[in-house]
Amino acid sequence: MMLHPAYRFWLLLTGAPVNLVVLLVHLYRRRSSTVLSLRAQVETELRAAGHYDRLVAEFEQQLIHKQRFFGQQPSKREAYREVVQRAEVRFRELVNEEVAHQAQDNQAVEHSFTDTFRSLAKHPLFLLLTFIPGLLMYSLMLVYSNPYVKFVFERLVMTFFVILGVALLVFTILYLSPFDPAANILGETATPAQIQSFNSLYGLDQPYLTQLWSSIKGILTFNLGSSFTGNEEVVPTIVRKFPVTFMLATISLVLALVIALPIGILSAVKPNSLFDHSFMFIALLGLSIPNFWQGLVLILNFSIHLGWLPATYNPQNALSFVMPVIVLGTGLTAAVARMTRSSTLEVIHEDYIMTARAKGLNRSQVLMKHAVRNALIPIITVVGLQFGTMLGGAAVTEKVFNISGLGSYIVDKQFIPDIPAIMGGVVYTAITISLVNVIVDVMYAFIDPRIRTKMKHY
Repeated sequence: MMLHPAYRFWLLLTGAPVNLVVLLVHLYRRRSSTVLSLRAQVETELRAAGHYDRLVAEFEQQLIHKQRFFGQQPSKREAYREVVQRAEVRFRELVNEEVAHQAQDNQAVEHSFTDTFRSLAKHPLFLLLTFIPGLLMYSLMLVYSNPYVKFVFERLVMTFFVILGVALLVFTILYLSPFDPAANILGETATPAQIQSFNSLYGLDQPYLTQLWSSIKGILTFNLGSSFTGNEEVVPTIVRKFPVTFMLATISLVLALVIALPIGILSAVKPNSLFDHSFMFIALLGLSIPNFWQGLVLILNFSIHLGWLPATYNPQNALSFVMPVIVLGTGLTAAVARMTRSSTLEVIHEDYIMTARAKGLNRSQVLMKHAVRNALIPIITVVGLQFGTMLGGAAVTEKVFNISGLGSYIVDKQFIPDIPAIMGGVVYTAITISLVNVIVDVMYAFIDPRIRTKMKHY
């Protein structure tokens, strides 16, 4: 861990009390060590023998030839600084080499900070006394020791910074927006005093950095305060509305996978057949149809003309979820079907597929065990990206079917703009999408043994 700059920083920071004790022990051992005096003696001898002066002269000649070759004329001060710097580095290397050689002959050992820590960690009493003050440090060591846990941990850390970046970008766009929340909410008849009172109440009269810090602090503490309209708490409202959007996207995803995967595999097995052309044409139509138009057509036919399904969403009526799921899942079904076909079609012509057939495996075993499994990597990637798109793109579907979800909530608030509500909706949607991407990354290792092998040495 000490070899990685990021881990070294957090290792020293989280275990500062423990590391301070180790540092004191290390300095005491180093002072009592014969290597320290040996190093001073070797450095004095080498300087007295003229090694340092020869290095300075050698690097000075090299610099002169270099400047002559390239036609450069730098200042004498810069040239002298470069020569001295290179000579110091090379002289330290010579001292280290000579110290290591003489220390080996004299059986002297120079302990580093890491060596001191390692020797102290072998004593159970040291671990017992430092367990509580070094709990975070030992937890970080435990995470680092398992490559799978380390992989997930680093992805979660990256997710945290992505969320901060999304919060910064969204807030900056809203801050620079020409819309005035106070004027839009209070109306044209509002007096300047009323507008000033509104801005003071919600902190809109404060500087940019102050408002940004308040928003980020609210996101991290799950307390974004009240929205500008409706006087409702933002986080409880999001918690109430988000499950509807998430359930809509999840059911659409499951339906799309159930339909798209078999169709894509069959189209790859029978390329250029009537089945292949028909379903790929239908998939192309599915990608081309806008969600709002498809929703209106379904309402017109199945709700108004036929009366089979309710036109608007009702939590107590499961049938009201049918048309929104179909509308939201159509594009995903088409995308996954086309990706499954192309990925499987590419895999089934590989050499290991022909080898499996030559070994006598039947067609279904070759297809499911070797072809489809190796074709899942790009399919999972598309599914993860599309699922995030569905969470963000569900707003249109929710507005068409009058679903009180997170997407329609953000759309209703953006024209004010209601900064706390929009920040909460966008950022917590970004959190969900980031977590989905982490799950997708982890699934790669379970599907592809090559990635699993790399993760063991991660």
